[in-house]
Formats: sequence, C-alpha cells, structure tokens
Amino acid sequence: MSDFNIDSAILLVVEEVAGERPLAVDQEGRYQGLPPVDGEDYHPLDEHRLREAPFRVLVSCLISLRTKDEVTGPATERLFNLADTPAKMAALSAEKIAATIYPAGFYNRKGETIREVSRRLAEEYNSTVPDTIEELIKLKGVGRKTANLVVTVGHGKPGICVDTHVHRIANRWGYVSTKTPDATEHALRKKLPAKYWIPINSLLVVFGRNRCKPTSPLCSDCPLSDLCPRLAVTRSR
Repeated sequence: MSDFNIDSAILLVVEEVAGERPLAVDQEGRYQGLPPVDGEDYHPLDEHRLREAPFRVLVSCLISLRTKDEVTGPATERLFNLADTPAKMAALSAEKIAATIYPAGFYNRKGETIREVSRRLAEEYNSTVPDTIEELIKLKGVGRKTANLVVTVGHGKPGICVDTHVHRIANRWGYVSTKTPDATEHALRKKLPAKYWIPINSLLVVFGRNRCKPTSPLCSDCPLSDLCPRLAVTRSR
C-alpha cells in the first residue's frame, strides 16, 4: 500500500479527465474549468462571486443530494437570482425556494432546509458562512462531505471532500484501507500531499463516473493499469 505512487496517479487522472466538465458545484463556486493540481495555479472568480462563493457552494450542495449535476447547476442559478445572501434567502418562504429549485429531488424538504440554514447563518453567524468543518456540521443537513466542499471550493482553504468515488478509488488503488468515506477522509489527511487536497474530489468524481466505475470499471485501457492493484475489483472491462 505504501508503494502506490500517488503523484503519478494524480497526473495520469488529470490527463484522463482533461476537457471533461467538472462538478457543477465547482463552477458555481470558485473554479473555472478543472481545479488546478498545484495551489499556485489557483485562480478565483471575480470579487463579487468570490464573496458569494461559500454560500453558493453550500446551497448548491444542499440542492445536489440525489440530484443530477445538470439539474443542480440551473436550480442554484435560479435561486441565487432571487436571493444571493443568507438574509435574503431566509426572507423567502420554504415553498418559494422549493418551487424555484424544482425538479431537484426532494425539493420540498430541501426548501425547508435551505431556509432554515439561511436563517441560522443570518441570525447566528452575521450572514457569514463558517470556514471550519466543526462549525459547518452544526447546520441542518450539512455532513462532512458538504462541509469540506464549502471549506475547499467556497473558501479556498485546505480540506478533503470524500464522496463515494474518492472513497472507492482510494481504496481500489490501495492508497488507503478504510470502510467508510469519513474514515477515508481522515486517512487521506494523514498521507495525501496537501497540494492534492482541494482538487482530488473533482478529479476522482469525473474519473470515477467515466472510467473507474463502481462495478465493472474500464480497466483494459486505463492509463493507471500499471499502477493500480485493482483491489476488490471482481469484474472489469
């Protein structure tokens, strides 16, 4: 496991997914195109979007649960055309928010959650989205995955967002040996080079959807075939 060359793997993944559209939440936040691997190449959006980014990323994540990217992005844009601050969002009714983000999955429940989160941000945090995992997970509907996305994509601060793709691929590579995404996050924090913390989620999500799929991954012509031990892969193409 310690012999896995993470630097070579990440560079090969970057080449593999080059030109692919990254997660909508990145485009709604601070990234334009694929997130850079080197932090020195990181370029934020314009000043207004930069100030808005943490709240936009947070709301976009809340909308995205069980919802496709092509629905999440436009729904976030429609909602922010109505209200682009926690105070303005909290002034909307849950029903109005739900109608605006439709057809996102569970839109009624999400409307209530977004309004409640916005209210707490406005009343308890002076309309400022926290920049720590510990504070973010105190908000309704916010788990570690969403919290890490807000910290990294919204605030541009170190963090590792681990979803099912990152969890699966990191274990398939043998880079970590963990049972849950949360355990994977903690393991990666101990050994993953810091320059990969922010981009690894977007890179492996695209790679995981197109190449390193949950079942029957496309291994036959994978650029990582000489590196990857294919742990727990029982069938591949």
